Amino acid sequence: MLGNVISAVEVSLVSNQGFWLLADDEELFLAYADFPWFKQATIAQITQVERPTANHLYWPSLDIDLSLESVRQPSAFPLISTPNNH
Repeated sequence: MLGNVISAVEVSLVSNQGFWLLADDEELFLAYADFPWFKQATIAQITQVERPTANHLYWPSLDIDLSLESVRQPSAFPLISTPNNH
């Protein structure tokens, strides 16, 4: 085996308030109020999520990196960037 096996991650539902992410056996809600970078993204962009390591999520078409811990507790990780509005 070449490395650690990382469980899959998938987006299960997208709404006008945010989206649900399934990681392992855990369902997590990413509200656009907490993660504004996703608000203007297409469903195709939101659902193209990768999990390079156990605690790292990456959306390549949006160039967004998040830790699972920041998704679980967004209030513990205040925004340090604002969405790009071009």
